[in-house]
Amino acid sequence: MKTDTKQIVVLAVSFVVGLVAFTVTHLYLARERGQLEAERAKDRAGMQMTRVVIAIRDLPTGTLLREEDLQAHSVPRSGLTGEPVSPDDDEWKRIIGRKIRFPIAAKQPILWTYVDVPNRARSGLSPTISKGSRAISIPVGGVTAVSGLIQPDDSVDVLGTFTLPSAAAGASETVTMTILENVQVLAVGTRLATSPMASRSETASGYSMITLEVSPGEAELLVFAGQMKGKLTLSLRNPSDVGVIEKLDTVDFTHLRDKIPEYRAKRLQRQRPPR
Repeated sequence: MKTDTKQIVVLAVSFVVGLVAFTVTHLYLARERGQLEAERAKDRAGMQMTRVVIAIRDLPTGTLLREEDLQAHSVPRSGLTGEPVSPDDDEWKRIIGRKIRFPIAAKQPILWTYVDVPNRARSGLSPTISKGSRAISIPVGGVTAVSGLIQPDDSVDVLGTFTLPSAAAGASETVTMTILENVQVLAVGTRLATSPMASRSETASGYSMITLEVSPGEAELLVFAGQMKGKLTLSLRNPSDVGVIEKLDTVDFTHLRDKIPEYRAKRLQRQRPPR
């Protein structure tokens, strides 16, 4: 009898301990889940969202789009590539009854390039690029982009500052050089030259990327320069100043030390008279 009672007590204690452990674990996981959802909600609140048309089911290549296959949905703008079909665009219904060129997964945004829509007038950045040129974006900060005052259609020079190996073994030196001159700015952040207003979340100084119009060779040069140790800086030009200086020196410490008196004298000569 005593043995049976002892076994019952052990089972009861084990049950209570298990129940407490289950409750504690459940509360812990619920708290962690709540914190995760709060963080996700915070991230979503900070994202710039845009409305796009998505597929509500998997659509194989060649499918003729029906309105019941599609749905409007809000997604982070930063995660979009290409030109998505917007439900707020009067043209979006042109994709109804049209064949898709590629398979589209459920919940995937539909791009105009996915759909066989002939004779569609293109919008966005690509129509503004001159034939033979390329658009390339470079990251910038306040100081590296004239304190955020650069606008679409401005002209800039691109300067690079790099740390390079020097003639002395194991040593390095920092140099600055003008990489490109008189380059047209196609876009500032997501604001194009053709856009009369910036997006709601984009102020005059609130951008981190600038898109330039360059030749294919210049695009390669900028990509390579962006991968080197250093940074790119933009200098703003007057709209009427379209001249290019054929030979510009590479600036290192020695050049800077030797040229400061000359630069100071030239600046004194061109000082503006007081207003």
